[in-house]
Amino acid sequence: MNPPCSKYGVFPDEVVLQILARLPIKSLFRSKSVCKLWYKLSSDKYFIQLYNEVSVKNPMVLVEVTELSESKSSLICVDRLRGVSEFSLDFIKDRVKVRASCNGLLCCSSIPDKGVYYICNPMTREFKLLPKTRERPVTRFYPDVEATLVGLACDLSKQKFNVVLAGYHRFFGHRPDKTFICFVFDSESNKWRKLVSLQDDHFTHMNRNQVVFVNGSLHWLTENCSCVLVLDLYLDIWRKISLPDEVIYGTGNRTYLLESDGHLSVIQISEAFMNIWVLKDYGKEEWHMVDRSLEGNVFCEEQLYPTIMVLSTCISEHTLLLSLSCVCFDRDGGA
Repeated sequence: MNPPCSKYGVFPDEVVLQILARLPIKSLFRSKSVCKLWYKLSSDKYFIQLYNEVSVKNPMVLVEVTELSESKSSLICVDRLRGVSEFSLDFIKDRVKVRASCNGLLCCSSIPDKGVYYICNPMTREFKLLPKTRERPVTRFYPDVEATLVGLACDLSKQKFNVVLAGYHRFFGHRPDKTFICFVFDSESNKWRKLVSLQDDHFTHMNRNQVVFVNGSLHWLTENCSCVLVLDLYLDIWRKISLPDEVIYGTGNRTYLLESDGHLSVIQISEAFMNIWVLKDYGKEEWHMVDRSLEGNVFCEEQLYPTIMVLSTCISEHTLLLSLSCVCFDRDGGA
């Protein structure tokens, strides 16, 4: 046990570290100016691991807000432990947009340079420029050059990550066919591998930016919520998971894909109710409704989209941004 007086001050070292590990990212970087020891914390492996452990137990919601009168957007983190905080990705030295997030890492694509992707840790302000795929220049992703689907899978226990770029390709001057090209980047080998399959699914702008990493696979909602498209990163195969009938055939609802205590989840929201489903049996595709709220006017769809994009969500605390306010729903607390 550390003595009452430590190198961090009058409190034991572990107490100070536990306090700092619960700070918002912005406040954490402000604390670096206190002293040299605190300045070095953001690059200390033990503290980074501790911060990640605290974050995993208290998942945050990452929200991208775009002003109608401006072309730029801002990022806001919302979680119960650290509150609401805004942070910037200006340390990347490029204009980027967030395409995916997983376990504290963000996958960003360059706005001026199509096909350029970064992985960054906003806590340490470290980033990695991914090598470009070796795709021939005569082909490109359809319809906007960028990959239709971007996924990020981060395994904290192994300290490794995978990035997935997938979409329909077309030869220059030709219409796209059902050929679905997928590139998977492995951080351990620092290389891409290519998968080719036939798909006929389409994705809304909202669903493209909401990918969930569960059970060693990446998941995306298809257009009209007809099913969940799944990429198994161990077997390198695509599959589809059916959704509850109420989700498929429901009208006038907003549907999000979530992660709940290691399970794939779906939240369905309308002006009259909010339903939360959990995929209890992954193999048998058995969905169970775990919560149903009948409180009306949960949110107004027109306020949420397109100026606000929920980039990542968690089931324990689903947060939606309405204008300049945050509305939090806690399934355990029911409010």
